[in-house]
This record gives sequence, C-alpha cells and structure tokens, in this order.
Amino acid sequence: MPSLADTVALSFWSLAARRRNGPPFHPLSVLGATRAGDDPPDSLPAMLACAGAGAPEWSARDLGEQARAALERAAAAGIDPVPWGDIRYPSLLAAIPDPPVMLWVRGDASCLARPAVAIVGSRAASEYGLEAASRLAGELSAAGMLIVSGLARGVDSAAHRGALGADGVTVAVLGSGVDVIYPAEHAGLATAIAGCGAVVSEYPPGTPPLKQYFPSRNRIISGLCLGVVVIEAAERSGSLITADCALQQGREVMAVPGNILSGRFRGSHALLRDGAAVVDGASDVLAELGRSSLLTLPREGSGSEPSRDPVLAAMSAGEAYDLDALARGTGLAPPALLPRLLELELRGRLRRVGGGRFMRAR
Repeated sequence: MPSLADTVALSFWSLAARRRNGPPFHPLSVLGATRAGDDPPDSLPAMLACAGAGAPEWSARDLGEQARAALERAAAAGIDPVPWGDIRYPSLLAAIPDPPVMLWVRGDASCLARPAVAIVGSRAASEYGLEAASRLAGELSAAGMLIVSGLARGVDSAAHRGALGADGVTVAVLGSGVDVIYPAEHAGLATAIAGCGAVVSEYPPGTPPLKQYFPSRNRIISGLCLGVVVIEAAERSGSLITADCALQQGREVMAVPGNILSGRFRGSHALLRDGAAVVDGASDVLAELGRSSLLTLPREGSGSEPSRDPVLAAMSAGEAYDLDALARGTGLAPPALLPRLLELELRGRLRRVGGGRFMRAR
C-alpha cells in the first residue's frame, strides 16, 4: 500500500492539476483497484504514472520533498492528515465525483462522520441574515446536527457562532491551510471551532488564502453534508457555487427567503424559483432531510429551560431587567453575560425592550 508521504505527494499533484483546470480526479483511480483484482500502486512514481502525470513538472522527487515538509509542519502544529481511504475520511465526501486526496484536520476528525447541514451566505450580510444564520445553526445543533460553513465574514461566521452558542459541533472548511486563518480576525473563532469540532482543508499547512482556492473548497462544504441552506445570496454570490455543487452531488438545497425589495436575496429567491425548499426554521430543514424525529427543541412555556439556565432563572415573567440587575441576579460579570443574552435572544427565549432591558419571551 502507498505510504502516507506518497499519498500526500499525490494530493499535491491533484491540486496542481485542478489549478490548471484539468479533468476531475478521483483518488480511486490511483489509490483503489482500477479493475477487479488490481492492487494499488505501491510507490510514488507508479502512482504518478497511473494518474497520467509524466511531464517533468510532476517530478516524483520534488513532490516527495513537498510532502515530507508538509507532514513535518503538520506534526509540529498538531494538524491531523486524513487521506482518502482512511477510516476517518467521511463517507459522504468520499462519494462525490472529485473528493480531495487529503484532508488536513485541526480538531476532532471523527466529527466529520456526523449528519451535517451546511449554512452559507453573504459575507456582507444584513442583521436579518446574521440572525437567521445564528438562530438556524443553534436550532439544528440542538437537534444534533453538525453545522458546516466556510469561516468567512457574515453568514458563515454567524452560523459557526450560533452552533457554538448552542453547545453544538461545527466544522469550518478553509480555502487555505488550516494554520493560516482567513480572515485573520476569525483566528479566535477557528480555535473555538477546533476545540469541539474541526477546521478542515484540502490544502496543506502553510498554504496562503489565494482567491482561486476558495471556489474549489465549496464542493467540500456541500460534500460533507446532507443538504445546504443558503441565506442572503445575491445574484452572483459565491454561495450559489456551493448550492450548485450540492445539486451535482445529489444533496438537498434549501434557502431562507428575504426582502423582495432588496437585491441581497435575488440569488436565494432564484434558488427557490428553481425548486429549492423554503426554510423558515430547523423543522423545515430536518423535514427536508427526512430527520424530523431529531427535533428536540425546548417548547415555549414548558418551564424546563428556566430551571437549568441561570439567566432565565433570575428573571420573573413580565419583568424587564437591565444588564446590572441581571449581573447581580446571576452572579455573572457583564462580559460573560452579554453573549449569553444574545444567544437567548436569538433562540427566542428573551426579547429586548426599551432602555437596553430584557424580558423573558412569552
């Protein structure tokens, strides 16, 4: 069987071929049996020959050196290399026409096997789009779904934060190495994601976030998931690339409707006209995926959540509380209290009233 270093070298070749707009490459053509009874090539030169890489630029020696350097950098940074064919490689992703030869994982690679939904959308999202992404991600996380997105500004980061705020698991798929976070201000978010889920890329450690790398990572976002939800996509939004990948991969495509007076949602509405399912909440997503039985969200007025949550337990029905009063009642400092208030508001458990005060939702 090929060594890990040789498989990494093959991944370098496949990425270079993709950059040159070569035909889709499936690792099965090299790493698996091409005909019944065949054994995979057991050396890098044989692998490259099988892949059709005979030109001088595909020097086995050069690729081998790059592979060894990538593995050394990954080991130093605690990054896990997961090759195609490894038991940890997600089966849904392995089934797409052009799966990555390698996944580089920062965090828990086992979470990639969980049932997942992608939430993608505008980088310059409105407050409505951000709230929709955060709330939907929180609800789906509470139902046990893995949330996948791309760590970009706007909808992507709101989806990741919504999942984390609900104590869920989320995965970020990057268009760079997993040790090169883009945008840089999301470095802390990436660390939080890796703490409970994973930051993933097909690009080796140290790869910069070049513009041409991002479209190809979209096939991985959709490939990891049962379905894709698009929130606030304009006519030429990159999110539509992810939706197109999902359709080609046989995944469900869904969209959140928005303001018809704004061009921000024209791409989303085009998806709806073409047959995408309308999403009004987590129940719509789970129903579309045939997983309605997973929906276990707390019901309004059930009384179950206030008994567990210190913020809700400190609030009487019908009373409005400012930040100082809630800090005294819960014993939480304002920096720790504010994110929790936002989370509860996004989940519909609190509502904001005048003077910066909060009330329990009815």
